[in-house]
Amino acid sequence: MRYLLVEDNVELSEAVIKRLTLDGHAVDHAATLAQAEDYLAAASYDLILLDVMLPDGDGREFLARRRVHLETPVIVLTARSQVSDRVGALDQGADDYITKPFDFSELEARCRAVLRRRGGSARNEIVLGPVIFDLLSGTLKRDDETLELRSREIRLLEIFARHPGQIKSKSLLMDRLFSYETTVTENAIEVYVGRLRRRIEAVGLRIETVRGLGYRLEIDAP
Repeated sequence: MRYLLVEDNVELSEAVIKRLTLDGHAVDHAATLAQAEDYLAAASYDLILLDVMLPDGDGREFLARRRVHLETPVIVLTARSQVSDRVGALDQGADDYITKPFDFSELEARCRAVLRRRGGSARNEIVLGPVIFDLLSGTLKRDDETLELRSREIRLLEIFARHPGQIKSKSLLMDRLFSYETTVTENAIEVYVGRLRRRIEAVGLRIETVRGLGYRLEIDAP
């Protein structure tokens, strides 16, 4: 997943970015609402983590302005514990909120829950024919066989697994897997896809190369 973190607290931002990156996500960081606008104009995101009080304005007002045109789910980060503040954030378009200080495991769980709801699912699993892809544990299960994936492999497979058979270009994969601060080439994408391809063949999943276009996930019959 690709996240946009809008937070001016340097220490908190670094901690959140580190945690989400270790989990295989790409994170872009904006310290102001103006920077957030620039990021949103240049890229699409799976989830936005939005602070309430920022140097150049109120995150809730920013959310209310953009919500008409913004389909990306938003979790508001707030130090305010009053019920009215939390209700106000939800009424202005937030999908969820979390109160500072927060435990990172709770933040991750809330992110997963919001993304599941947006995807129309109540579970952390994607069924791929005879294979069950558990996003939380990062495992592929088929009959009595279980394959454990690494964090980057999990996120890469998730991109394919949400739309089996759909072609994903190298540029799209680069955009979804890496932040702007990360320098990556199309050759690196080929390496990541090649490694994942070799690993998932054991459970009957195949990543096919579509010459000149990209890659797509195919599922073997049971």
